[in-house]
Amino acid sequence: MIGRLERVFTFGRTGGRGSRPRRLMGIAFGFMYLAYPVSAIVTGEVSGAEAVWQSVALGVFVVTYVVAVLTPGEHGERGRRAITLMALTTLMAVVFPLLFGSEWTALPIYVTVMLSMALPLRHALVAMAAMSLVVLVDCLVAGAEIGTVMMLLMQVWTLGILFASVRNTRLLVLQLEDAQREVARLAASDERLRIARDLHDLLGHSLSLIVLKSELAGRLAEQGAERAVHEIADIESVARQALVEVREAVTGYRRRGFAEELDGARAALAAAGLAVAARIAGTPLPDTLDGLFGWGVREAATNVVRHARATRCEITVTNDGTHATLEVTDNGVAGPYEPGSGLRGLAERVRAEGGTMEAGPSPGGFRLRIAVPAPHLAGPEDESAARDTGVHLGSGT
Repeated sequence: MIGRLERVFTFGRTGGRGSRPRRLMGIAFGFMYLAYPVSAIVTGEVSGAEAVWQSVALGVFVVTYVVAVLTPGEHGERGRRAITLMALTTLMAVVFPLLFGSEWTALPIYVTVMLSMALPLRHALVAMAAMSLVVLVDCLVAGAEIGTVMMLLMQVWTLGILFASVRNTRLLVLQLEDAQREVARLAASDERLRIARDLHDLLGHSLSLIVLKSELAGRLAEQGAERAVHEIADIESVARQALVEVREAVTGYRRRGFAEELDGARAALAAAGLAVAARIAGTPLPDTLDGLFGWGVREAATNVVRHARATRCEITVTNDGTHATLEVTDNGVAGPYEPGSGLRGLAERVRAEGGTMEAGPSPGGFRLRIAVPAPHLAGPEDESAARDTGVHLGSGT
């Protein structure tokens, strides 16, 4: 029984996050309804032992009510304490008007406010109806005037509905704050994933190129070739560029496009001893696809250098007005294929643009293909002249 009551009373209890001084000010303002019993004691209308009993009863009611309102509705011991305090306050609001007279008939209003802030709306409406019945019985027993009865009944319902609305509004505010915190948490998580993905792609490509050029520089140095100095300078340049790209990726300002990534891929593949053919046909790529295809070329070139053991690589880009397509193929050894984090990250980028990605062994090697549909294209149709760069870089050049 206590467990069921606890679940009802703790549903939507919103006091735990509110400002306690502000709530105390609101409670103090509500004590205006106690002016009648206080006035009867102070003016001597009630005297002797009766005045003492009423003073004690009034003090107990005020303390119990304040503590009940300020006690957070939580499960466990504190939740049971809150229910006990509210039950005791309700009992006093029912009994005291019967014992002390019509000056005390406003006490059910305090119970109405308390329960309206603690209960869901349907339970709060039941509490308002119950307090209305208590007001009627207390007023009839105490011999209150009909005007007083009507005023108290009106205040029970108006204040009850008002504070039930305040409670619901506060609940919505707290839910909004929770939602905002969750959005911020997800945004931070997405940003961490973006940084991790970008760093993987950037460093994988740059470090592969540094390793290749270091090996080439070592071989040239053994032969006493002057070109070793040039390769070492290239290694320094690649390392510096990698540092710049890492900083840009972390701060979110990295904006390398397809043309730059294509140049970098050519350099990496050439350093690995592959012949490269790059062909571009159709209208220029829009900005969104320019960056996406740049990532695709970078990731494909890195995988070719690391895993393919190929001698030739072809990069083809087409934009025919209905689809833009990037295809990278090589003639390497097509062994067992398991996509790594780089390809998975690239697939996420492609899906975000509404496109599809295929990656896997093909006849004579390995193929990566990215296709994005027309709604994401923005190139002018009057620029549809095809062009073919036809770049061929021989082994070791």
